[in-house]
Amino acid sequence: MVAMKNAVDAIVQAFETLDPRHIDTLAALYAPDARFKDPFNEVRGWPAIAAIFRHMEVSLDNPRFVITGRIVDGRQCFLTWEFHFAFKRYAVGQPQCILGGSHLVLDEAGRITLHRDYWDAAEELYEKLPVIGGLMRWLKRRANG
Repeated sequence: MVAMKNAVDAIVQAFETLDPRHIDTLAALYAPDARFKDPFNEVRGWPAIAAIFRHMEVSLDNPRFVITGRIVDGRQCFLTWEFHFAFKRYAVGQPQCILGGSHLVLDEAGRITLHRDYWDAAEELYEKLPVIGGLMRWLKRRANG
């Protein structure tokens, strides 16, 4: 159990200090055939996962994670987080924050075999974009009666 706690501590440290210019430092945290899924992507294998993280450098300014909570149970953990960033194209320079969580499954060596992110793309992202944001807020009001 201590080994898994240490593995989770290393994962948290790596994500909180993540520098998009040094994505390859995360490779040691993932099993070679790890799976990753979020609201926009579903990929398998470190090269595909690394491409998702590298996309942050292209699209976002100052991306950083703040881990706000964690639950560890055996070889699984759930992390809650805040993802802080600014868009490079939309609302340039405006600080943004997405709230979410990650379900991680680790192998016996403490490497991530499954990384599943949960966050509400409509509320946390689309509503903040010009044009589409107005439509998303209108739809939300209509759905809530």
